Amino acid sequence: MKKDTRLIHAGRSKNYTGNVVNPPVVRASTIVFDTFAELKHATQQRGNRVPFYGRRGTETHFALQEAICELEGGSGCALYPCGAAAVSGALLAFLKSGDHLLMVDSAYEPTRALCDKLLAGLGIETTYYDPQIGAAVAGLIKPNTRVIFLESPGSLTFEMQDIPAITAVARQHNIVTILDNTWASPILCRPFELGVDVSVQSATKYIVGHSDVMLGTASANEQHWPQLREHSYLMGYCASADDAYTALRGLRTLSVRLKQHEQSALKVANWLAQRPEVASVLHPALPSHPGYSIFQRDFSGSNGLFSFVLKQGSQQQVEAFIEGMAHFKMGFSWGGYESLITATMKVQNLRTATTWPYSGPLIRLHIGLEDVEDLLADLEAAFSRFNQAG
Repeated sequence: MKKDTRLIHAGRSKNYTGNVVNPPVVRASTIVFDTFAELKHATQQRGNRVPFYGRRGTETHFALQEAICELEGGSGCALYPCGAAAVSGALLAFLKSGDHLLMVDSAYEPTRALCDKLLAGLGIETTYYDPQIGAAVAGLIKPNTRVIFLESPGSLTFEMQDIPAITAVARQHNIVTILDNTWASPILCRPFELGVDVSVQSATKYIVGHSDVMLGTASANEQHWPQLREHSYLMGYCASADDAYTALRGLRTLSVRLKQHEQSALKVANWLAQRPEVASVLHPALPSHPGYSIFQRDFSGSNGLFSFVLKQGSQQQVEAFIEGMAHFKMGFSWGGYESLITATMKVQNLRTATTWPYSGPLIRLHIGLEDVEDLLADLEAAFSRFNQAG
């Protein structure tokens, strides 16, 4: 099936839907059995989408897990209460005290904080690496390196990683690779075809798509799924049936939403590239982006999230830019139908392994589903405020 058709049918087995279109919302803690034989069977099959206990999931959860696997290509999928929990759950499934982690230097800020605070306190060492290092990551591997974590593109600075080159090195050294695949959603990148072992999604973003649910997923290949499944269960990770249902509903419109996000974002990105105040537009689908060739090779499309760097700008000017917007709202997260704006004055403070080449402020945009002409007018007014405050 083509991508758009898979989105409509994924996770809609009659085992979960019966004779209705959508899987019903099945909420449960205790699962009851009529016979000891049934209980024993459920216990033995608890890793195979058989109802056993509420934390293992109900038919609603199983439908979403199956859908994510169908779309990303994994063998199994675990659900978490948010994207950050999916990241921590995946990492802690494969790391223990005394192990070494290679973490991309452009990682999502909460992922970095997890490494520097929680993992460090557990005796797990983290080395940050240049996102554009490719196969040269082999030079950073230690005897106790157990995981290489990737995020491509980086969700703030948008460097593209050579995923196949890194995963090839990891396989040679029996190292697990985990990719934060949230930017691509389950349909713009097929991580397991690129050699990834575990793919993490903040389903809060494009999967749900309406800024009203916190949810995370981690899918794994056949070799690593049993360990991810059992460790995540032991750590108590689970999600509500209502949130799983909402994510399933979001999947059905994911492709059409992403196409509009992509179209509008590219128009805004090209408009920004012509502004005299802008030093660089960080959008991997633009030919001017350093990782454009990798993007074309590994991704089937883009979305609404990108950044741009100003040539200069004081704190006062940046505040004037982002305050008073008519359509862009200030707030964290992204992937919903609304447009968002945030700013970072000093990207270098979020780096340890690489040098950020720009001195001006960075502004990140999520281009929502509003009319793009209204968004451009909003940005035009923002630049006027910026220049007047200078």
